[in-house]
Amino acid sequence: MNSSATNLPAGWVSTRLGDLYTFEYGKSLIKGARAADGIYPVYGSSGIVGMHDQYLIEGPAIIIGRKGAAGSVHYSTDNPWPIDTTYYVQDDKNLYLKFSCYLFRSLNLAKLETSTAIPGLNRNHAYDETVLLPPLNEQHRIVTKIEELFSELDKGIENLKTAQSQLKVYRQALLKHAFEGKLTAQWRAERHAKQSVAPAKAGAQPLNDMDSRLPPAFARVTGNDKPLETADTLLKRIQQERAQRYQQQLADWEFSGKQGSKPKPPKTLPPLSAEELAELPELPEGWVYSYLADLGDLGRGKSKHRPRNDPRLFGGVYPFIQTGEVKSANRIIRQYSQTYSDFGLQQSKLWPTGTLCITIAANIAETAFLGFNGCFPDSVVGFSAFKKIILPEYVDFFIQAARMRIEAYAPATAQKNINLETLENLVVPYCYLAEQKQILNILEERFSVIDQLDQTITTALQQAEALRQSILKKAFSGQLVPQDPNDEPASELLARIRAERDAPSAKPKLTNTTRKSL
Repeated sequence: MNSSATNLPAGWVSTRLGDLYTFEYGKSLIKGARAADGIYPVYGSSGIVGMHDQYLIEGPAIIIGRKGAAGSVHYSTDNPWPIDTTYYVQDDKNLYLKFSCYLFRSLNLAKLETSTAIPGLNRNHAYDETVLLPPLNEQHRIVTKIEELFSELDKGIENLKTAQSQLKVYRQALLKHAFEGKLTAQWRAERHAKQSVAPAKAGAQPLNDMDSRLPPAFARVTGNDKPLETADTLLKRIQQERAQRYQQQLADWEFSGKQGSKPKPPKTLPPLSAEELAELPELPEGWVYSYLADLGDLGRGKSKHRPRNDPRLFGGVYPFIQTGEVKSANRIIRQYSQTYSDFGLQQSKLWPTGTLCITIAANIAETAFLGFNGCFPDSVVGFSAFKKIILPEYVDFFIQAARMRIEAYAPATAQKNINLETLENLVVPYCYLAEQKQILNILEERFSVIDQLDQTITTALQQAEALRQSILKKAFSGQLVPQDPNDEPASELLARIRAERDAPSAKPKLTNTTRKSL
């Protein structure tokens, strides 16, 4: 914090941080020595990392991150044990310790971190920071005002975070209801009502063979009010689509002169047992459970070459997607940080635009659609839906719904970790294509509102953090509370601090460990 001495508030003084404080080094304490039933907090740079039956220093104290979460600031009212990744500052009669804590936070010491490996804070760099020191009495008034304002701010932030959590719960509830048929219950009822009051006219010719086999309640009505299909019809449609897809793959292979491997016939998965169905949510009439492998083509990404970081693999024109880019995408992957060369492509596979990417390592069951043709490693699975029977967006939303309970939709024989087999055996609630579209319309509409509310809350949280920083800035520039001309000037306080620091060392404060050595 830099400020001209001519702009100082009355009674304040400008000085170096190192003229006021000494950052002492913490002491290592191996994890095995930490006692689960200890009563004294053990502090690392990120905060409390355990408990111990002894303490290193007497509290209250300020703990400052030295390695790792460099520049972080923690306040301990207990007798703590700061480990060797920290600095600490103890109470001093010339400086109000809580004031010092807020002062350190206002300096944003993390900005001084310069390490290229593990983030670290050099205390000499911190000592060179310029700070404005108020009189001791004003330090107390500043802390009182900060805590009053922060208390109100924290209440508002807590309410915002609660609302944000409720939006997440609501989102998951919508997804759950969507794939149990509850979101479209009224839609189905209205369709049934229309069909029941408009039976086929006597003598009318069926439009196709399927119409001739339908009972009167499912007779075709005019316009787009097509009858809802039965569960058996849905299953037959899935089987037909799989068979036709395989025959088309065979024909393409034959036409290409049998280049590449011969397409394998679709894997036959065992029907769900009564016991397995009993453990799944009950579905509405006309819905069925189907395996994900029956609804589209699934395949793991490819990155056969070793080592994976061979420079020859990269630098070309083919986008190469990682699991993190799937996770960070907003439904559609539009950005990438690496590309494959022709050499890289030879040992991989180029997946088409629109492929649904599903992560199976690092970030589990995250999904996003490719916004371009691209490659990805075997930590990502690609899914191409049979669009005549299922919408890819429907599958995307279902995996979002099942992400936290993915095993509940996998048969008991499936492995518990997420892999290609787990996804092949993933049991998906399946319904008529028109109802899938209705589900997507409802989800998109409501999620749009949720996303707008979530963005409003996020903006409000950012504004709250900016307000917190504004409060600290005012506090340490003399604008938060009025000055009192009767206070002892900070210049005298600084002179006393310097005199005591230059005097022969006083008797050190006793700690728990030093007492035991006496």
